[in-house]
Amino acid sequence: MAIRKLFTHFSALGMRTGTATAAAGAATLNAESGVVTSEAVTTAAAASYTLTITNSKILATDMVMASVKFGTSTTGEPAINRITPADGSLVIIVRNEAAAAALNGTIVISYVAFKA
Repeated sequence: MAIRKLFTHFSALGMRTGTATAAAGAATLNAESGVVTSEAVTTAAAASYTLTITNSKILATDMVMASVKFGTSTTGEPAINRITPADGSLVIIVRNEAAAAALNGTIVISYVAFKA
């Protein structure tokens, strides 16, 4: 619910919002803010999942914030490790901070990009 309310505020500011589903760590979402659901992942403890979003609205100079939560995954501890905007794309690395448990399903990554 909070994401939906936030997107309503972004839309009121003229920001485009959207959703996408990733396949093999990649998705296309041409919006300044969005939510991407990963494919089912089995990222081991202390390993990383890389999501590359093709996005014509993103520039290398943008300031991007992201968050991650469980989708269908019930184990592991996903955390945003690095966000790298580039002209036309965005790479978000999610690290599984768990000591022993692997991620075991989808994760949901939300982002918003602000122009510098």
